Order: sequence, then C-alpha cells, then structure tokens
Amino acid sequence: MDGSGTIACVISDIFGEQFQPPAAMVLITAAAALLVVLWDALWRPARNVVTIVHEAGHALVALLAGRRLSSIRLHSDTSGVTVSRGRTDGPGMVCTALAGYLAPSVLGLAFAGLLLSERVGVVLVTCAVLLLGVLVMIRNLYGVLSILVTGGVLFAVSWLATEEVKAAFAYLITWFLLVGGVRPVFELQRKRRRGRARDSDADQLHRLTGAPGLFWVGMFAVINTGALAVAAAWLLVP
Repeated sequence: MDGSGTIACVISDIFGEQFQPPAAMVLITAAAALLVVLWDALWRPARNVVTIVHEAGHALVALLAGRRLSSIRLHSDTSGVTVSRGRTDGPGMVCTALAGYLAPSVLGLAFAGLLLSERVGVVLVTCAVLLLGVLVMIRNLYGVLSILVTGGVLFAVSWLATEEVKAAFAYLITWFLLVGGVRPVFELQRKRRRGRARDSDADQLHRLTGAPGLFWVGMFAVINTGALAVAAAWLLVP
C-alpha cells in the first residue's frame, strides 16, 4: 500500500463510523465514572485530568480572545494556573475566567455528541491534541509528569487495545468529564465559604463584572449539570 493509501486508511479509522458498544457497556462506563468521582481515594488522582481540561479551557479561550498565552502550571494538590497577557478587564478577560470550570462539561458534551455518531476515533484524537497543546505550555515538572502519564494511558489504549476497549475507554472519558465537571463546582463553593478561595475563578469574575461570586458558582453548576443531563439523554435513552 502506498503512502496515500495508508493516510486514507488512518483517516478512515479516525473519522469513519466505528464500533457501537452495547447498552450494558454504556451503563457500566457511566457507573465507573460516577464511582471514580464519588470515591475520594480515586477522585484525588483522577481529578488531575479535570484540572488539565480546566486549564486548557482557560488557555484556548484566552487565545481566541486575542490574549497572549504565557504558561500553564499543574500542581500536585490538583490545582492549576494559566497565565495570559492582555487587558486586565473587558469581555476577553471575562470569557477567559469563565471558561475553566465549564471546559470539562462542555468537552464531555461534545464527546457525547461524537459517540452518538459512532466517532470513537475522533474522541481519542481530540484528547491527544488537547494533551499536546497543554504540554507545549507547561512550565513546571509536576505538570509535565501529569501530562505524560495521562498521555501514556491514552497512547496505550489508542494503539494497543481492541476496538471494544477503545470504545469503552472513550465512553469512560466522556462520562468522567461530565460527572467530574460537576463536583469541582461544589468543592469551590465549600472553599469559598471557608474563605480559602479568594482568587478563584468565581471571585475573579466578581471583580471583573460586579456580579456576586455565588452567581458565577451557580452558573457553573447549572451549565455543567445541564450538560450532564443532556448527554445522559443522548447516550442512555434508546
């Protein structure tokens, strides 16, 4: 097979219709994601994935708003910081601050739409592109290690696993982003009540817009819960 034929096969593998899992697999992966999010011993390491997507959301929207992206840092306590340069106020800064907590749920909803169209390969490729984009901007050792470990798992599944395992993994990622996008919002509000999150995204939005931080926390909760509900209707209803 010549080079053009090989490329065509790869493109077909990624964008063509792929393995459609049975309903039992969809339910099992949903239950597994819920278990990971609710069980603290599993949630703590897995939350790093949510943080990666959170910071990627800040970074992408900052670039779209015309800001200059300086760095991304991921920390061992599962927090992260994205630094961009530009105006310190205005719509671009508001959208940048708003994007973080919404990013996991919005990406999860997009993945649910792709899975509904049997595009497992696109989900996995999108994950790889996201990790590569974040890796380029990482400026601390823990962040690099976090991306490499996550990318290693993704690579192993994408290249070594069967089509059935790839599909199950894509569904697990999707459910995890959807469910895992909700818990950090409630964690944020608990920290705010204790006075431990004065520089949180919600409080930055308060300073930028004048709307109370609780308003923004509520918006995060409504949008992320709504994304989970819509995705569940797509994937669980026959």
